[in-house]
Amino acid sequence: MAAFLAKRDELAAGQGLPAGVARSASATRQWVSDELTQSARTVADRGREAGDAWLYRVWQRTLVIVWGAVAVLAIAEAATAIGAGWTHARTAGLVAGLVTAGLLTTAAHVHRARGGLLAPLIGEDNRLSTSRAVAASWVLLAVFSVLVLALQLAGASGHAQRDALIEGLDLARGAGVVTVLALVCAIAVVVRRVVSVRVLSGRIQKLRADRPRAADLLTDDSGRGGFTDVQYVLVSTVAVLFAAVRLARRPEQLPDLPWGLALLVAVSAAAYFAGKYTESGRPVVLSVVRAREAGDLDAPIRTGDDIEIRGAGFVPPGAGAPDRLARMVVRIGTVHVHVPLIPVPGGFANPTDTVLTVPVPVEVEPGAVEVQVVTAAGTESNRVEIDVTD
Repeated sequence: MAAFLAKRDELAAGQGLPAGVARSASATRQWVSDELTQSARTVADRGREAGDAWLYRVWQRTLVIVWGAVAVLAIAEAATAIGAGWTHARTAGLVAGLVTAGLLTTAAHVHRARGGLLAPLIGEDNRLSTSRAVAASWVLLAVFSVLVLALQLAGASGHAQRDALIEGLDLARGAGVVTVLALVCAIAVVVRRVVSVRVLSGRIQKLRADRPRAADLLTDDSGRGGFTDVQYVLVSTVAVLFAAVRLARRPEQLPDLPWGLALLVAVSAAAYFAGKYTESGRPVVLSVVRAREAGDLDAPIRTGDDIEIRGAGFVPPGAGAPDRLARMVVRIGTVHVHVPLIPVPGGFANPTDTVLTVPVPVEVEPGAVEVQVVTAAGTESNRVEIDVTD
């Protein structure tokens, strides 16, 4: 990547140009764009290969986290047992942790090529899904809680103790946790469906990431922090920790999550869902004008001229990489024109999210033609008609 950036800045400064194209501005621009496009595709291919290899390597790291959590649980139980004594509930909690870790280890091994335990949390765009991660945390808490109760029930000696443990599974005691669990799981399923439908209908643009990152849980596809994602993760984390503390205090029943906290999670989930449902990013062409250089005369659009397409949403979130910028196409009539990459120190002057500059090829027939933008995500904009003269 460093070599590509150096090459981009070198070409932006006008260095390294062949003598055969240096005399023509249009030929120079086309040659520079082609060179950068080829280099960017090479860098992107290497990045995708590195991302696949990273997924295969990371599955063992997820197991370190799982078994590290079991070790922390054992240390915490041993520390709190000083003075209070070791109880059957502590044994059940430790065994439940070992069983849960064993199940997670098996699942991670099965999905080791897809990141181990990260596999169920990775969306179709190869990013970590916030809704899936939140739902997974509640599912994990519920499974661990039921295992603790089941192990205590298996080791209970008296009828009264067994009856008390069975009563701990009553809906009246775990209604808050069950409600939140159902809600967050429903949000994970519905959000996936909503996003898929909106992508297929062209209302939002999605591009596949090279590999998942932890920051995906708190940011949008472009890497900017998302309010709805952040608040959903924070509220859910606090609620899960509260439920875990309640389980530690009263291991003979499901965590009794207060309805006030359950309502807080519901409001947070509703805000997250509303953010996903109202998300939009369809490319829109507002106007098309003839690009005018300094000292140039005003004139109608002719073949060979540059046109400036003004609008919004031309660069989808996550499409700022050079190889994806190079995938943008403008339809001028029946001719498909690839948007040239115009480098400047530190980035690209073309294309941008609001303005595209492309030449009108000689293959375009004079007369009224329609202009349409096709973004790197494959989403088509509206059509705007222009007049091309001889």
